[in-house]
Amino acid sequence: MTRFPLAAVFAAFFLALAWFVSLRQAALFLVGIGMGGVLAGARFGFTTGWRRLIEQRDPSGVMAQLILLAIAAAVCMPLLAEYPTDLGAALGPPSVSLLIGAFVFGATMQIADGCGSGTLYKAGMGVPLNMAILPVFAIGSFLGSAQLEQWLQLGATAPVSLVKTFGAGEAFGLTLIGLVVFGLAARAWVGGGASWFNRRLLIGAVLLAALAMLNLLIAGQPWGVVYGFGLWAAKLATAAGLFDPTANAFWSQSVNLNNLSQSVFLDVTSITNIGILAGALFVAAGQTAAQRAPLTGKQWLVGIIAGFLLGYSSRLAFGCNIGAMVSGISTGSLHGWIWVPLAFCGSLIGVRVRRHFAF
Repeated sequence: MTRFPLAAVFAAFFLALAWFVSLRQAALFLVGIGMGGVLAGARFGFTTGWRRLIEQRDPSGVMAQLILLAIAAAVCMPLLAEYPTDLGAALGPPSVSLLIGAFVFGATMQIADGCGSGTLYKAGMGVPLNMAILPVFAIGSFLGSAQLEQWLQLGATAPVSLVKTFGAGEAFGLTLIGLVVFGLAARAWVGGGASWFNRRLLIGAVLLAALAMLNLLIAGQPWGVVYGFGLWAAKLATAAGLFDPTANAFWSQSVNLNNLSQSVFLDVTSITNIGILAGALFVAAGQTAAQRAPLTGKQWLVGIIAGFLLGYSSRLAFGCNIGAMVSGISTGSLHGWIWVPLAFCGSLIGVRVRRHFAF
């Protein structure tokens, strides 16, 4: 399908959302299209950026991510301080599940060649492995959420908001210091002579920061990805009579029960996820498909298992590179700062496993 018919389909879907659902959901669909278009058009891969730093000593992807975080935090933190009852932060509790989940997620995202957003936009672009991973990611996310209470019983503390604890200005200052430390760590890892910035990725970082801020303002909550996956699988399991949400600690919470009972188009995370798929599809429609070497049976098996663990661990870690890192750090959640080093350590293992299976 060429871009013109796609644009017509997306416009019709936007109008249907605005008329039958709400103008807010229609606006979030457009935000999602923008996110998918930027991720696909700029090839702004969080997973790829980390892998290029590890294997090729190329810091440009990581530096773009740090700039994305700085810009988003500069706007999101003052907004959260000014409108604490209208806007929410992406808070997660420091816990044993966070430590384990972040490490496993970091490893499996390298094997599966995509985090939550990466899996979405690559599936939208028609990459076969990521298209196959998307449904098992959703199943893993659902099972992880359903078993989250047992994991939290291993040890957890209350979520910590830097904005509420220190105020917006101080929280932003601490965030900048942390980002500078990450940048210096990347420099020490790479050494001299590397090209630190990539224009395409920097433009992508600025655009994604702006879209993340729009998502916060329109939805009232930060950009997320994996909750939508888990919700889709939970709806199917509930409809099939395989799951009783009222007997589960996570899904019996009022907000989650409500999301299960109503249309998926009313869920803010789901609608932006749909938009990301649409935006990536639109970008792919105007490009020549890349020729990829076919995967072996063993690679398919390893990739699918990694995709399942990717979804499961993302719930234990209270988010992926978007929900935990981008939204967590930019809205002042301590758990985002815990997530990043654990996920990076996992990625050190994941790139070696990926190389072992010759992906």
